[in-house]
Amino acid sequence: MFYFVYCADRPGSAALRDELVEAHWAYMDGFARQLYARGPTLTAGGGTATGSLHVADLPSDDAARAFGEREPNWRAGVYASMALYRFDDLLGRSMWAFPGPGGPRFLVVALGPGDPGALDRARDGLIVLGHLRSTGDGAPAGAAACVQAPDAATAAAALAGFAADELTVRPWRFGGRPAAGD
Repeated sequence: MFYFVYCADRPGSAALRDELVEAHWAYMDGFARQLYARGPTLTAGGGTATGSLHVADLPSDDAARAFGEREPNWRAGVYASMALYRFDDLLGRSMWAFPGPGGPRFLVVALGPGDPGALDRARDGLIVLGHLRSTGDGAPAGAAACVQAPDAATAAAALAGFAADELTVRPWRFGGRPAAGD
């Protein structure tokens, strides 16, 4: 089962995040085969991390909670909060299978009951798309997408038909340990 785990950084924690980057990557290396999408959200200028997204294939709600709580940045206090949902994949591909060229990317999260049938799976720029359900009872909680788009407003349109109570758009980039030469 896929889980959506988003942790928002605590204000003033950038230096600690930088200090823990290797520990974070080493922890995530242990989940490499289970990661479906990952990467930091960023400030509008893209220079500073503001949070961290992971969509991971994990066996249970308890395993997903443990995944988030054992992450070095969480344990050290880099993150102020953690959002944890079950994630029902609608595209059938991980971020690594996204065929598009590079460009600005965003994490779009729509919370609320919305209209699950209103999500346009054929929209250009969708990297990952899924319904969010609460842990425990699995009640509908919203939708989330990673989108490549020229700007935040265009990215937000990816979930416009969902009619959410709350819509959040954050600059985002593919995450993971940089390849040699990057």
